[in-house]
Amino acid sequence: MTDRPSPECQAAPRPLLMLDVDGPLAPYVGSPYRRPEGYLTHRVASRTWRERQRASGVRNPKPLRVWLHPEHGPALRALPFELVWATTWKDEANEHLAPLLGLPELPYVDWPSMHHGDPDGLHWKTRHLVEWAAGRPFAWVDDELEPADTAWIAAHHPAPALTLPVDHRVGLRPADFAALTTWAAALG
Repeated sequence: MTDRPSPECQAAPRPLLMLDVDGPLAPYVGSPYRRPEGYLTHRVASRTWRERQRASGVRNPKPLRVWLHPEHGPALRALPFELVWATTWKDEANEHLAPLLGLPELPYVDWPSMHHGDPDGLHWKTRHLVEWAAGRPFAWVDDELEPADTAWIAAHHPAPALTLPVDHRVGLRPADFAALTTWAAALG
């Protein structure tokens, strides 16, 4: 499901919520045993993960350990946004993570390239997300956002946009959900 939202969805007043996974939804810390409070451990048999492990010489890679908070799915569904995966997980977010979070299949950004350098020092996702949003208001939740990304989006995106940096050690917190709700409500 790589297509942008249907024309019916584009006419809807709801802004897009571009969701990164690693960090905001699946926190990670230096120690593999310091799971944040409230999160559950899941083992995910990601194709991409297995391929990367095999390429690095691991013959029989174990499934990837992912920490997810069981309340995040319902909290995301309750937000006044159209949810979009904006993650390197791409279609695998629907396959592996959406069912664990209780989310439906979501559209996802199918990156033309990933982890490339940007001539202006922006995050590699920034330009792609602005293009993908196609002039619609959007919020972007990511653990790698910098002030330069926020400034570039403000200068190059014709609609309102919110960049919400999230600490990769703790993931989305109640204050983040409140900030998203407040921002969407301000759009009218």
